[in-house]
Amino acid sequence: MTDSRIPTVRLGENGPEVGVQGLGCMGMSFAYGPSDADESRAALERALELGVTLYDTADAYGAGENERFLSPFFRAHRDEVVIATKFALSIPADDPTRRVVRNDAPYIREAVEASLKRLDVDVIDLYYMHRRDVDVPIEDTVGVMAELVREGKVKQLGLSEVTAAELRAAHAVHPIAALQSEWSLFSRDIEAKVVPAAADLGVTLVPYSPLGRGFLTGSFSDAAQDLTADDYRRTQPRFTGENAAANGALLEPVRAVAKAHDATLGQIALAWVHQRSEVHGLPVVPIPGTRKASRVEENTAAAAIRLTAEELALLDPIAAQVAGDRYADMRFASAGRE
Repeated sequence: MTDSRIPTVRLGENGPEVGVQGLGCMGMSFAYGPSDADESRAALERALELGVTLYDTADAYGAGENERFLSPFFRAHRDEVVIATKFALSIPADDPTRRVVRNDAPYIREAVEASLKRLDVDVIDLYYMHRRDVDVPIEDTVGVMAELVREGKVKQLGLSEVTAAELRAAHAVHPIAALQSEWSLFSRDIEAKVVPAAADLGVTLVPYSPLGRGFLTGSFSDAAQDLTADDYRRTQPRFTGENAAANGALLEPVRAVAKAHDATLGQIALAWVHQRSEVHGLPVVPIPGTRKASRVEENTAAAAIRLTAEELALLDPIAAQVAGDRYADMRFASAGRE
């Protein structure tokens, strides 16, 4: 493993330069079962050494615990990192297991102040609307977000899981630097309309779950059998029962390409996502999540892997054969509203 730093790319037309691969930090304190704090801190430091500068969190990850966990690392490296966090998934006081989507002005202002405090920073570099509340005009939501920019609380704006029409409407109110949506060998629904809109508007795509929440790495074969009871993936249709078995068989071409490159399954999956930038003509900054420094090294190395046209053709049919939706409830994913 060499220590060569990954290349950089710009977020949006006027945003900061970031490493061409970011780091999803959710699992360090939320959703994916037990984690080791020291191990996670080592992963953060190793990522920075390798040129990863975009760090992704959200106020809903562990009810703010993820932001609090990341705060010391951000403070120690404030001039080197780009902090991305999100609002929109409100947690009711009487039921911490629920999430209620809110895009209204009072909530946004409450959320940004809470995130600034937990992160212990003066400004958030990239502030996302995490999910869309269809009862609130997106122009109104982005209008409030734009006010946060003018007030110096936020530098750049992002959206997550919006449709092409929603992205265009939002961008007309204020430039959107980044759009975060699921994009992987298993999840390609955004390519039909969302990706062309982002390319047209100069918006950077930030794919989350580029490793299919770990399924594309072969690290588990059935969430119900292989993962702990508190692991979020047990609730997702693709990863249990007959769906998991059918989807596991789809990894065979990934294994063949990995063998040809002396690479891991995850590296091939990430290399495929990185090459979407050339295919679709827009910057792409995937944010694979991990809690281990060794995985950070593996993931960043994928940015240098070049897949041939023949290999891309071999991998191309996979997504259309995947069994099960991305979520049990697709209403809050862009594909459910396109």
